[in-house]
Amino acid sequence: MSQSILGIGDLGATNVAGAEIKTFALGSCVAVVLLDPRTRTVGMVHIALPESSINPQRGRERPGYFADLALPALLQEMSKLGCNPKGTGLFVKLAGGASIMAQNEAFNIGKRNIAAVKELISQMGLHLVGEDVGGTISRTVSISVSTGKVTISSPGRPNWHI
Repeated sequence: MSQSILGIGDLGATNVAGAEIKTFALGSCVAVVLLDPRTRTVGMVHIALPESSINPQRGRERPGYFADLALPALLQEMSKLGCNPKGTGLFVKLAGGASIMAQNEAFNIGKRNIAAVKELISQMGLHLVGEDVGGTISRTVSISVSTGKVTISSPGRPNWHI
């Protein structure tokens, strides 16, 4: 089984049987997972902030870092594997957006990330089918090509799926 690890602002897509995409320790960040049942392609992006206008240079270098750029960039990557470039037929799942530190609450970054991602999903006409967002826990998220399952883990808790 091959595994791709995504850091903050990274995105990836694959349709290789047995492959997995994983990102660790989502706090206020949000993982957006896209699944294409037609091509058996999965994709994920690890979003840190809602809007690229605060740092356009970083947005050009790492579009996955910002919610407003991340989904179009992930769709472009998935289209290289045969998915519809507009996301038609894809399922969307979200995880993260927690408030795990006191200073995070002052800026509401987790809540702002969730709101920005959901707004973009709606504008793009994509289909949100599952989420595990908010709260105060850190989440590690993985998606398997073979099963299409999104698995979430957090220290001291059993794994769960969305």
